[in-house]
Amino acid sequence: MPNFSYEDSFSNSSNAIVVGVDEVGYGSIAGPVVAAAVYIPDRNVECIPNIKDSKLLTPKKRDALYKELLSHTVCGTGLASIDEIEEHNILVASHMAMRRALENLNLQRIDLVLVDGSRELKSQWPSKSIINGDELSISIAAASIVAKVTRDNMMRELHDQYPEYHWNKNCGYGTAAHILALKQHGATPLHRKTFAPVKKCIISTKNQDK
Repeated sequence: MPNFSYEDSFSNSSNAIVVGVDEVGYGSIAGPVVAAAVYIPDRNVECIPNIKDSKLLTPKKRDALYKELLSHTVCGTGLASIDEIEEHNILVASHMAMRRALENLNLQRIDLVLVDGSRELKSQWPSKSIINGDELSISIAAASIVAKVTRDNMMRELHDQYPEYHWNKNCGYGTAAHILALKQHGATPLHRKTFAPVKKCIISTKNQDK
């Protein structure tokens, strides 16, 4: 279970403002990548013991915790668009989203940023990368919940534009139903055309048109 040990071990003061950051949508084949940054000022909030990696929570529990986190923590979200993912790459775009989430926190200062993953986040704030951070740091786990619910809600709204791809269920990930729809209907402007399943579909469609 995640806890505050990483927040405490990396900070030099009990008053340090340590923020957790995580992203969602890295492996999706459609839609933006979304990041969240979370600072937990009060460790005694009732929902704290229930916070864990968003992937380990049911949608119902995740949504409930999301509402609690919005009420009792300082949250910021940011995204990188499909165009930015295509122009750079998914890693660069993910870090862009993370920096935007941090900028949207509206904190006067940030002493340390804890980042999920192994790659260094280059930003104006000092940071530490933690492999499997969403399983170890409670701030990162909280950020994973906020990012996940934010992006899932976004993909459900985008589903209304392109219902045949079932984004309300797969959130843009390459499920069997999504790949089948991609083959049947082709790629939308919201698909990541540099990602293998989408690229393969585009090439296949072009070959059929010859």
